[in-house]
Amino acid sequence: MNDFWKEKKVLITGINGFVGANLAKSLALQGASVYGLIRNYNPHSFLYFEKINKITTLINGDITDFNLMKRIIAEEGIQHVFHLAAQVEVGTALEYPYLTWESNIRGTYTLLEAIREVQIDIKSIIIASSDKAYGSYPIEQLPYKESYPLIPEYPYDVSKACGDLIAQTYCSKKFNFPIIITRFANIYGPGQLNFSALIPDCIRSALGHSTFIPRTNGEHHRDFLFINDVVDLYVLLAKKLSNDKSLNGQIFNAGSNEPIHIKSLIMKIFKLIMDQEALTTFKRKIRFPKSKVHGEIIFQQMDFEKISRNFKWRPQTKIDKGLRLSIDWYKKFLKNQNQSSK
Repeated sequence: MNDFWKEKKVLITGINGFVGANLAKSLALQGASVYGLIRNYNPHSFLYFEKINKITTLINGDITDFNLMKRIIAEEGIQHVFHLAAQVEVGTALEYPYLTWESNIRGTYTLLEAIREVQIDIKSIIIASSDKAYGSYPIEQLPYKESYPLIPEYPYDVSKACGDLIAQTYCSKKFNFPIIITRFANIYGPGQLNFSALIPDCIRSALGHSTFIPRTNGEHHRDFLFINDVVDLYVLLAKKLSNDKSLNGQIFNAGSNEPIHIKSLIMKIFKLIMDQEALTTFKRKIRFPKSKVHGEIIFQQMDFEKISRNFKWRPQTKIDKGLRLSIDWYKKFLKNQNQSSK
């Protein structure tokens, strides 16, 4: 077993989120001392369901609390940082931009400025940006390339682009922080308990725990990455960055390079779960809104050319396999939830 992470001091912002909790579990099992910033206690989250809280140190607080961030970094002697904390709801961002900008923009510069003031020897900082930071590009110019200018329009997309640019400032020659910025496609898999997200919403509904109501016309195209591939990639990037300072300031895209039609994805999920009779009934009853949804990019596609060239990485989990693994996990989780509520 590789001992690189043994006793390393790691801070994960957003540890109670889907990606943060999965990453924390992986690092803790590799021997890291994982510290996580948590704002809201949710006993039904993946963090507690998988008992990840038992193998990590959780600190209550907000990413925008400057003095708290300085104290955590200094007192715990943090060596590696994964900045994943964010308000990720596109719909919430449209209705309440202020809350999104506070978390996603102010949270980013608060963390980085805290690191600067503490003047601790940080080995790696991974900043989670997003494919949505790019904004809308014509289909003929896709997949997105790391060199493309960021031209976002909608509040969530703007918030991620701002955090992205702020991070670029801190890894410039002026500050020279060891930062890698990631722009990943949509992430899915076990532990995603935000049921306003498409895949968990569909799985829960197909398993009979809710009624699926389409929120869009289904004509969008999206690129998806399975959570295990994302966790492996985050761990790899932090390790490589800590040993190779020429990676400071690098930006890496990651996606499957196989965008899927959303309406087709919905049907695929229900087909994987339902018997033929139930599926026929579902198809007959489902009604997609005819109007276009404002505030969402129509077509997104991410490749992994640069990251593969640098690290020989490529996603290992095709969408069908990832969906089956996800369905198995949700069956267990939802069964447990139903038993707990009785």
